[in-house]
Amino acid sequence: MIERQAYAVIRAEESVLATNKVLRNTYLLLALTLLCTAGTAALSMRLALPYPGMLITLVGYFGLLFLTTKFRESGLGLLFIFLLTGFMGFTLGPIISAYLKFLPNGHQVVATAFGATGAIFVGLSAVALTTRKDFSFMGSFLAVGVLTAFILGLVAFFFHLSGLSLAVSGMFVLLSSGLILYQTSQIIHGGEQNYIMATITLWVSIYNLFTSLLHLLGMSAGDD
Repeated sequence: MIERQAYAVIRAEESVLATNKVLRNTYLLLALTLLCTAGTAALSMRLALPYPGMLITLVGYFGLLFLTTKFRESGLGLLFIFLLTGFMGFTLGPIISAYLKFLPNGHQVVATAFGATGAIFVGLSAVALTTRKDFSFMGSFLAVGVLTAFILGLVAFFFHLSGLSLAVSGMFVLLSSGLILYQTSQIIHGGEQNYIMATITLWVSIYNLFTSLLHLLGMSAGDD
């Protein structure tokens, strides 16, 4: 009986240590990938690179995302995650440049979107870490929601539906926030033990959150 209790305690301690390791590695890698994105975005802005277009962006994004997922258990996974986040930084640079150029208060819009993204991420992460609530029940809803929002986003883009585009941005703000809670909870409760996959989920959430807020704030500023 005593041996079983000791074994259970040891297993529990090992689980906590493994969770803390995944969490620590995830946040470290997330910070590095965000720096990579910011660096390539700044470089593309400095070089005044044009937006590559929706097709190239989607092919590059999903292609590198597939490779990151495929090699998530090896060092190649790290290479591909930096290629992915760096590539998306290059596509983000021209978008930010457009807001700075065509909106009279573009700098304020970009800064507000950036600050709000950071505040939302920190706040939701703190909620998940401090309450330790299990948000795994959100998984199916978030998966369906992201797929639906993505399809509606393509419809809005190709048919130039500004109202639908705004609605999609609002959906992505909510879905990205939910994904931050969900993924952080998965790490805490041992549902996600691969820090590369945990990082890419959080990075995509932050990226979509920022671009969606940028769109909403930009449209609001444009109306004014």
